[in-house]
Amino acid sequence: MTRTSGRRTRRRSITAGALAAASALLLISCAAEGPTVPASAPAPSTFADGLDAPWSMVLYGDTLLVSERDSARVLEFDEGGRAHEVGVIEGVAPGGEGGLLGLAVRDDELFAYSTAADGNRVERMPILGEPGDLSLGPPTTVLDGIPSASNHNGGRIAFGPDGMLYVTTGDAGERDSAQDVEALSGKILRLTGDGGIPADNPFPGSPVYSYGHRNPQGIAWDSRGTMYASEFGQDTWDELNIIEPGGNYGWPEAEGIAGGVGFIDPVQQWRPADASPSGIAVTGSAILIANLRGERLRRVPLDDLSTSTEEYVGEFGRLRDVIATNGGVWMLTNNTDGRGDPAEGEDRIILVPMD
Repeated sequence: MTRTSGRRTRRRSITAGALAAASALLLISCAAEGPTVPASAPAPSTFADGLDAPWSMVLYGDTLLVSERDSARVLEFDEGGRAHEVGVIEGVAPGGEGGLLGLAVRDDELFAYSTAADGNRVERMPILGEPGDLSLGPPTTVLDGIPSASNHNGGRIAFGPDGMLYVTTGDAGERDSAQDVEALSGKILRLTGDGGIPADNPFPGSPVYSYGHRNPQGIAWDSRGTMYASEFGQDTWDELNIIEPGGNYGWPEAEGIAGGVGFIDPVQQWRPADASPSGIAVTGSAILIANLRGERLRRVPLDDLSTSTEEYVGEFGRLRDVIATNGGVWMLTNNTDGRGDPAEGEDRIILVPMD
């Protein structure tokens, strides 16, 4: 969707109110419940700009960290939206959709999913220093050997309410591997933070938690511990799924709501032109989904997973990630990833303050 020059001007503006709201937001850690998003979306404002193909956002205490796919940089932002380079992840081999992708934090460690020359991997690094001057210590491999390709790399990582590390992997162009529980591709994996296999995983001795995925890029949990995942379809349906341990989500035998025996259908599906869902977040009342090709934020109410509403359609271009705190919602644009139509100063972090 073509964006007007007026929208570009609005994205460049940073109001005093936005900075005040951003400052307040950074003083609040990410909570399990998150905010209750009002029915009418408040006006968003640019918090920071000038990013290069950003991919993931995560909070380290009160500090916002962001990954850049192609530069392999990890950035931190202060309350005024000013960036400081925390570090560059070594050995990243960007190309196509690969590079530095998802981030997660546990205590004083940063976990990163990235594409290396020999495949995708998850590493952990100590976070050193104080906010405003953070740096990274040497990496330790948590998991490697995840198949990579120019597309379908998955890449979202997050710690669940059970304290385990969840990792989404794409099929890396090998469709049938998604149905092979011996393969790491086309899966959601579950590990300890040190890379061990939890004893209660559904397949003994395996990190595989669910399978039959094409390219999942969003995972989040509600306050009851229900796990949700967004997934890119082929040409027909993108999906929102409830993830069950050991569940088979159908790809490549099924796409969208197919009613196939032995497959778990999504709770909602959308045409790729209107969706291409990436990062997701769960608030006290809804699942928020950042959409790339669809260029919109979608909200799915937790009390009716069969419905959804759309916000900011076409206003900011491609949306890669979204996170929610008690103070508001952050959206991360992804217009400089080679598929968007970047305006001056992009990419951006957009702040939607909550009442």
